[in-house]
Amino acid sequence: MVLEQNLSLVKKVNRLLNWGHWFSFFNILLALVITAMFWWSEPLPQTALGWIYLGLNWLGHTAFICFMFFILTIFPLSLIFPYQRHIRGLAAALASLGLVVLLFDAYVYSQLGYHIGSASLDQTIDLLRQQVVTNLRNFILIVLVVGGFLFALELYISNFCWKKITRLSQSGLGNPALAVFFGSFMASHIMHIYADATLNWDITRQDNILPFSYPATAKSLLARYKLVDLTERAQRQADRLNLNALYPSDNQLSCNLPMQGSTLILLTDALNSTQTQFLREQQLRPHEPHFVPNNMPEALLNVLYGQFMAEQKNRQALQAAPGWLAQIPADRLTIVNRNATLNEVLPWATTTLSASPFAIVFDADPQQNWQDYQDFSQIVVVPLQGQNARFQLAPEALLIKWPSLFTTLKQHSSQHLDLLPTLLHAAGCQVQGQWLGDNLFSPSSLPKLNISQQDIISIRKDKMMILRQDGSSGVWSAGTLVPLNESLDVPMLIDALKRLEE
Repeated sequence: MVLEQNLSLVKKVNRLLNWGHWFSFFNILLALVITAMFWWSEPLPQTALGWIYLGLNWLGHTAFICFMFFILTIFPLSLIFPYQRHIRGLAAALASLGLVVLLFDAYVYSQLGYHIGSASLDQTIDLLRQQVVTNLRNFILIVLVVGGFLFALELYISNFCWKKITRLSQSGLGNPALAVFFGSFMASHIMHIYADATLNWDITRQDNILPFSYPATAKSLLARYKLVDLTERAQRQADRLNLNALYPSDNQLSCNLPMQGSTLILLTDALNSTQTQFLREQQLRPHEPHFVPNNMPEALLNVLYGQFMAEQKNRQALQAAPGWLAQIPADRLTIVNRNATLNEVLPWATTTLSASPFAIVFDADPQQNWQDYQDFSQIVVVPLQGQNARFQLAPEALLIKWPSLFTTLKQHSSQHLDLLPTLLHAAGCQVQGQWLGDNLFSPSSLPKLNISQQDIISIRKDKMMILRQDGSSGVWSAGTLVPLNESLDVPMLIDALKRLEE
């Protein structure tokens, strides 16, 4: 009797597991429809190889997600609680919930550019709150209709698989489907290893489109067996990164708007306590943090050209005046160099401060020449470069005599990239394009972004995150540079990189 009961239990479990595999198969087909939505949120591939990888990754990774869902939920329930009616109903409910979450993730990805998770919890809640506040009735109606439809569909699939389990097993469809899904999964990872080694951007840019996607890379696999030289690969990656098209310094400027006062941007050497006290006596007030590069060429590129130091060849840009300067009336803005150490770097800059209402001046000792600067109604004084050797971008004190700007900056950080757009805005000039920095009178809600020697630096409030070209990362307090015990904030990084798309 005990043997018969055991055999009966084994048969029940086997039948449930067999049913679970077919139930998962039909859910893979449903999930493929939903995961197709992720691809429409991104630019489609431009090459045949990119399209092949897209198809293989779509099939293989979607099947992997559904299979893991089966392994983690339905499979243990079938072993612990082998009662087919309860399992079938519970599996339908769990599958419906999983598909609703997948749909919601697709929506979040289309709106924000990243997936739901612990790191993006605040942004996801804000997005959800906006939908609830703006259209509560439609939101509830859509959730109920979609959830009810999916649950009814899952119940039908569950019952169909149970009733037709013998016919499905005899159809000969199982093994070919397994081969297609498993083969696509393996082939997509092999293709990604090749693409990562050869820097095929049409493939590697698809890395994070699907949820829970962690494709194998050349760095983690081929380098282990010394089949890829990571140093050479990093150099080729640096050579391929071309941001010249993003620099608006040569774009058309129009200066037809009214000017707002007279403004001086004064860049000096590191300020000592005596100079700082003198500037405070001149009614300049400190603002922190203002992020300054720790090397002179990068600081000049940020201030005068609105450019990143993303490529070594960008240093050559300093030998010629920025393109935007020729488009501004000569009597409106001048660039003056009174710092002897910059004579060779800025051979085109004038040495005489004219009567122009707007000026960028490099002066190693502004206290000595302060009489020349008193006619400006709005003054910003900041060190040209930082003194912190550990960080390529570090906070320094910005001294301001500009009441409206000082009020705006109370809730915001700033960096050298912001100085040029802010000055041109005050001078009544507009550029046909988007600066990489902010006009500080209307700062973007996106995190600050800087790229220094291939290292990506993102700043939001009191958090500074650095993603290095070797793949390592770190998070620090933006004001104190104290390391924070946090992992890479992917949503913050993606939000910062959106500046490159504007």
